Amino acid sequence: MSLQSNVSQGDEIRSPKLGLTGWARWIWSQVTSMRTALMLLLLLAVAAIPGSVFPQRSSDPNGVTSYFQNNPELAKNLDGFQLFDVYTSVWFSSIYVLLFISLVGCVVPRAAHHWHAMRGEPIETPRNLSRFPAHLTKASKRANVLDAIAQILRARRFRVRVTKTSVSAEKGYVRETGNLLFHISLLGVLVSIALGGATSFSGQRVLVEGETFVNNLVGYDSFSPGAWFDSKQLVPFSVKLNQFKATFDLRNKTNVGTPLDFEAFVSLREAPNTKSTDSLIRVNYPLEAPGANIFLTGNGYAPVLTFRDSDGNISFSGPVVYLPQDANYTSLGVIKVPDAHPEQFGVISFFYPTAAELKTGAFTSGYPAPVDPLLSMNVYVGNLGLDNGIPSNVFELSVHGLKQVAGGKSGTKPITLELGNSAELPNGLGTVTWDGLKRFASLDIDYNPMQIWILMFTVFAFFGLFISLLTPRRRIFARKTATGFELAGMSKNDDPKLLGLLEEIAGDLKVRKK
Repeated sequence: MSLQSNVSQGDEIRSPKLGLTGWARWIWSQVTSMRTALMLLLLLAVAAIPGSVFPQRSSDPNGVTSYFQNNPELAKNLDGFQLFDVYTSVWFSSIYVLLFISLVGCVVPRAAHHWHAMRGEPIETPRNLSRFPAHLTKASKRANVLDAIAQILRARRFRVRVTKTSVSAEKGYVRETGNLLFHISLLGVLVSIALGGATSFSGQRVLVEGETFVNNLVGYDSFSPGAWFDSKQLVPFSVKLNQFKATFDLRNKTNVGTPLDFEAFVSLREAPNTKSTDSLIRVNYPLEAPGANIFLTGNGYAPVLTFRDSDGNISFSGPVVYLPQDANYTSLGVIKVPDAHPEQFGVISFFYPTAAELKTGAFTSGYPAPVDPLLSMNVYVGNLGLDNGIPSNVFELSVHGLKQVAGGKSGTKPITLELGNSAELPNGLGTVTWDGLKRFASLDIDYNPMQIWILMFTVFAFFGLFISLLTPRRRIFARKTATGFELAGMSKNDDPKLLGLLEEIAGDLKVRKK
């Protein structure tokens, strides 16, 4: 009556103000809940998807370069969202840190509670056992029936608590142990990945047949060290690419040209004063070098070209790396000749391993192996901008400010060149000769001292998950009645075998009686 009278008088029920401390506790409880941890784990998996969709600077800088060439405007916008550096981006790191905090807040209190629960006794036997999901009553004239039930439960590895009128037993705490092991291992994986990212490095090098890579900072085309890695820690070794072999399918008509295998035959010298050893690098079969693993991530062709000016002097000579643009290795190459006479020029060139002509008159490659190779070249003259001190991309030629003198709308057909032949350059620029054809391999040199720890914690996580899924958590209660005894059982999850377990306990009691 008093409550109704208060409400009728218009009194309001006011909740106490949380204040800064109250809001902080509420936010912490939300962040450290298991639901939040699972949501963050799912969000981290979703956030990692762009890393497999778009090329990453840390693992595929050539792919990033090609993406910028093919989609300049889109690539600029994507780069603004750090989609070419997903795993070091601000938004990915934020999810990562929040997940770590959430897991710590979940695991630590649960571990403490689990520790106390394992050391404590089973709970007291409830008064009404008939309300349990599994329940049965049995007649028995045995005086020590509760002691016998306690012995049976102990034999089944239950923790038992016996009183004068009842027995309570628990089993399956290892389920929670497995659950905690899973989450602690997941924390270990996160910490190992973070430490690995800080103490590791990743570098790339495009190596043409006959060239040698030396493991120092100058030897890399691109190098991405972790925050705590110093380039002075690089272990000296060298790798020479002797031969690159690609095998393509010729037998299956529906898959003609499909790559079957890539093999890089290399010589590894582990120290300056040691002999080199022959090794093989294949896809998913890296080469173990001192302080690093060398992966094969790409390959292509490197035509050997010689440019001579009008006086016959060599202005450029050597292999040129051509980046594949399609599955048949139609490849794009850029040559910059700043020392040419009378003026410097650049070339945007296409390589066709097996040349075929489309209806439009344009060339394409019909097969990835060099059956009938052909080169086509567009030539641009003018200042290449190599002397202004600004670094430029070797796989890209900025044609702004240059005059096209061969190919395109220049009025002169592109220069076409077959292997072993020479051709005249326009405007008295000299000649170009195609001397030979080599292959190149894109190598990824990685070092991560935490890989073994990541593997170990991953194994522990699966082991803990296996235990938590297969171990039932059960509680068994027994009480003496006027005609015998009653048994009841409950499980943390659905357990269709629980009633059968009670029947087995009752059956064991009859066997002991006999």
